[in-house]
Parts: sequence; C-alpha cells; structure tokens
Amino acid sequence: MNKRLFLAAVSAIIAFNVSAQKLNRTYIEYINKYDEIAVDQMKKYKIPASITLAQGLLESGAGRSELARKSNNHFGIKCGSSWRGPSVRHDDDARNECFRAYYTPVQSYEDHSKFLKNGKRYQFLFDLKITDYRGWAKGLKKAGYATSPTYATKLIQIIEDYELYKYDRKSTREKKEKVYKHEILIANGLLYVRAKDGDTFKSIGKDVGISSRKLASYNDLSRKYPLMEGDIVYLKKKNKRYNGEKTYHTVKDGDSMHSISQTYGIRLDRLYKLNDKDEEYIPTVGDKVWIK
Repeated sequence: MNKRLFLAAVSAIIAFNVSAQKLNRTYIEYINKYDEIAVDQMKKYKIPASITLAQGLLESGAGRSELARKSNNHFGIKCGSSWRGPSVRHDDDARNECFRAYYTPVQSYEDHSKFLKNGKRYQFLFDLKITDYRGWAKGLKKAGYATSPTYATKLIQIIEDYELYKYDRKSTREKKEKVYKHEILIANGLLYVRAKDGDTFKSIGKDVGISSRKLASYNDLSRKYPLMEGDIVYLKKKNKRYNGEKTYHTVKDGDSMHSISQTYGIRLDRLYKLNDKDEEYIPTVGDKVWIK
C-alpha cells in the first residue's frame, strides 16, 4: 500500500471512531423508548418528531436529570401563570424556580406539544415544513425557549448525529387503510371470516396478517385441512365456554363436536371437558351437548 492510500485509510478509521464515540448509548436507549410517542405527537400537533426527541434528550439529559427522574418533566417547562397542575421547585436560571411535574413521561410529551401549539410566540414555527428541523431549532431559540446561545446548534447536532430526521418523514407517509379480501365478522366476542372457494389457512393468513400455523391452531385443525366454502375461521383463540344465553346445543344431522365448537366459539378440548367426554365420542342426533 502506498503512503497516500495508507494515510487515507488511517484517516477513515479515525473518522469512524470519532463518529462512533459521539453516539451515546444512553441517548440511543432514550430514543428507542420514546420515538413512537414523539411520532404520535407529531401526527397530532404537527411538531417534528426530531425536534421533540432532541429537546427531550437535551433538556432531560436523556431522561437522567432530576426533573425527569422525580417529576417526569422531560422538557424543562416551568410553571408559568397558567399552570394549575402539580409542581416542584428546582434551581435553574434562578434559585428555587417552579417547574411543572407530571405523573408519567407521556403527560410531559403531551404538555410540551400543547405548550408549543398554544404559545403565541411559537406560532410562526408551524408555517415551516415538518421536515425543516433546522428552521424549527433556530426558531425555538429565537422565540426564547432556552437562554443558551448555542441551543439551536445543540439541537441540530443531536438530530444529525442520531439521524432523528428520519422520524419526520413518517408524517408524509399516509397509512393506507388495509383492505381485506375477506369480510371480518364478529360472533361470541371473537373475530372470524368465512372461507371462500379455494381458500387455505395460508391464503386467509396472508390476507389478515396471521400465520397459517396460528390460524389452524385457533380453529383446532391442521394447516393442511381442506377448508370448504363458508367454513368459520376464527382469527384468535376460541373461548373456554359459550358467552351467550344458551347452555346446551341439541345435536342435528351433520353435527360434530368440532362443528359445534366452531358454531359457539369454544375450544374443542374444552367442549369435550364440559361434556365429560373424550375424543372418541361421536354425538348423535338429539344429544344435548353442553356449551357452558
């Protein structure tokens, strides 16, 4: 390797190590813990999730500040004249200042969103694009959210170091409503579909997002069982007993213990147990099969 290539390789390794050192494990844990809340707040209040996460990280020391640990205050919001909720005293710009306290971190995130959304001095920020985290960071500093002269720079650095801007893109991707090929029905408190001609547990599972193994198990059948058009296929585990008013089923021609268990949404093994029968029992027309 010539000297120039060697120096380039060394520089790349050094640059990688410096970058890796910037990523604080505590920060990553905080992001993984609160990213979904930040995205939910973004969709509700139109505040970039990157900004919310970066402010939470900076203001709370990644959740380790005394305010965050003892009062669930992740954004350093002071009481103000309009605050009527719980509060704590804490030294900040002055001694013994009043800060808002919350029962959960989620309440802190919600109040932070409302604080910005309802604050007159922050209204100009909502004219910015949801992906303009730099504009938001500078705007927060301009509006006086914090007194530190480097507040905007710190927010931007956190967002870019931890790629928090990727969460802002989620607001531009509208979720398409799932359209099912099978109509989702409900009976006995259970969701189910009716099998169509040619259906298998695999085809139904692909439609409703449940594995064929689970579907077969929920319905007390094997995955290779040949479904018939109109068969009930439950989408979750059946009940231990019938939840309706009837207490027993009178066996009709063509009934089986399995068909009865499907009709009333009862697990097959529980149906046998309710009737003190084993798997060799075959019901005959006129028999009473207890369903609760």
